[in-house]
Amino acid sequence: MPKQRDLDEARARLTSWLGAKLGAGEVAISDIDAPATTGFSNETLLFDAAWTEGGREHSQGFAVRVKPGAYTIFLESAFETQYRVLRALSERTQVPVPPTLWYEDDASVLGAPFFVMGRVQGRVPGDSPSYHVEGWVVEETSPAEREAMWWSALEAMAAVHNVDWRALGLGELWQEERGDTGLAQQLAYYRDYLAWAKKDWPETPLADEALAWLEANLPAGPEPTALCWGDSRLGNVIFDRGRAAAVLDWEMVAVGDPQQDLAWFLFLDRHHSEGHDVPRLEGFPSHDATVARWQELTGRRADQLSFYTVWAGFRFAVVMMRVIAMCIEFELMAPDTNYGVDNIVTRLLAHDLGG
Repeated sequence: MPKQRDLDEARARLTSWLGAKLGAGEVAISDIDAPATTGFSNETLLFDAAWTEGGREHSQGFAVRVKPGAYTIFLESAFETQYRVLRALSERTQVPVPPTLWYEDDASVLGAPFFVMGRVQGRVPGDSPSYHVEGWVVEETSPAEREAMWWSALEAMAAVHNVDWRALGLGELWQEERGDTGLAQQLAYYRDYLAWAKKDWPETPLADEALAWLEANLPAGPEPTALCWGDSRLGNVIFDRGRAAAVLDWEMVAVGDPQQDLAWFLFLDRHHSEGHDVPRLEGFPSHDATVARWQELTGRRADQLSFYTVWAGFRFAVVMMRVIAMCIEFELMAPDTNYGVDNIVTRLLAHDLGG
């Protein structure tokens, strides 16, 4: 995303705000880094701070997530919900997430509500260009380290699926008004999301076909229910020498069958390899080995993975409509592009639908 704020002004405001939060008279913070690679839906500000408290010197790195304002990717940001999920996981589980510290709903500080996390050291695999094409995963990691990264990310995802979301106080994720099951609730959400995205892309034949297929092929029987990360992929994990140090980006968090996270994890890796017409890097485990390991970690069966693979492609296709519309609005792509409805995601989805 293009930078949308004066970072010097943000630094001054955050210095004052952080001083009040810490109860410290003097706080100094570094220049703010607002990386363009931190995602499309939320702005992220990274900085280091130093202060004196009780006669002792302290220092810490922080990450600030700012609620989207000028342009939103998702139908509903559920921004405060993301904070509560992260806070609960940070304080009460072994799921590797950043230490989650404060929520600020006063928009006068940064122009929108925001929350603050401790900064986690490490590196994140790139999305653009794909980590299978270039970047540190290609150039600086061995096959053994890639294997370790994959398994560690999968273990972190499985840890999400194994928590008791109700005991964590996350009952707000269960949106009964939208349906009787987690899948029914999400289908209702994405029907509305697709209708909203159509204001920029009126003709969406493949998404329409995928939605019809999903509604005609709903899994039978009781639905397994768990906390689902949502945007479960290598590009949302901070790695420290092959270990998943933190899982990021909870905009798509939901309650439902956790197979959807496994399917998304695998679909996104296909997007970054098969979708770019390049082989997967040596070291990354196979589809079958990944499914088998997830079943071992969760004690669940991945018996509806074909359905949830189409579900992953459909959801990603809808998200892409908004992402490309944003790129057009920010003049990053030509206004006559058709990429919002004809892209890597839709081609993979067409393949999975048998097209």
